[in-house]
Order: sequence, then C-alpha cells, then structure tokens
Amino acid sequence: MKKIVAYRALLEVDKNVTLKELKTIYRNAMKDAHPDKFQGDDEGLKAAEERSKQIIEAYHHLVSINPETREAQMPEFQETVAKQTLIDYDFVDGRLVVKFDNGIKYEFISVPKATYVKMVNADSPARFAKRHIFPSFVWRKVSNED
Repeated sequence: MKKIVAYRALLEVDKNVTLKELKTIYRNAMKDAHPDKFQGDDEGLKAAEERSKQIIEAYHHLVSINPETREAQMPEFQETVAKQTLIDYDFVDGRLVVKFDNGIKYEFISVPKATYVKMVNADSPARFAKRHIFPSFVWRKVSNED
C-alpha cells in the first residue's frame, strides 16, 4: 500500500482518479520530465531520466489497479480463480503473487503476513486463498504467460 500512496503522490492524484484523467496527468508529467528537454545538460539529463522512469512505473501501476481496469478484467479474473489450479505463490513485502496453471499471475496488494502464514499452513492453500484472499484484497494482473 505504501507503494500505491507514493505513486499517487508522485503523480498528484487521489484514489478516485479515472483512467482518462490519469492518462492526461501522466502525459503532462512526462512533458515536464522528458529527457529530451535536457540535451547538453548531463546532470539535468540524468535527473530527468530517473524522474521519467519513476513516472512511467507509477502510471503503469496505477492503471493496473484502477477500478476501470479491474472491472474490465473481472470476467477473466473470476474464471481464472474459479476454474484454474493455483500452482505457485510468492510473498514479498505485503504483496502476494499467485500463478495459475493457465500462466496468468495476479498480485494481491497489502496482504498481511499473518494471512499469508495462515494460507501456507492451511490444508489447502488454494481453498484458503479462494475464501480469504481473492475476494478481499486489491489485485492486479501482472503477467500472462501463454
């Protein structure tokens, strides 16, 4: 969640921003921080490159968790968690990445470590995740390995 807050602060948006507004804000931020504006100024160029990378990362992450994006991906998400087998999972800094046998990976954000431990120790981690994680935490699709 800290990452999301930092990304929103970087782009100066709130949690209710629409995809259209986010795109406009992103484009304006990139205009101000674009490395091409700093040709001949090596120090300014390096700073602009770093800032533009941060802006791009923030934009892509915020787009992936935006309610409009998640709503569009909801049918695929529901079908995947209902019908596919959970084959792997990894927990890092409050983010649980779950891989299914169809190659799709979803990241669940702000999962407490205690919840992850309960999942690992459950008789069926997949059943635990279906009941307690998938419907309860903000998720985003992170890959589709077809």
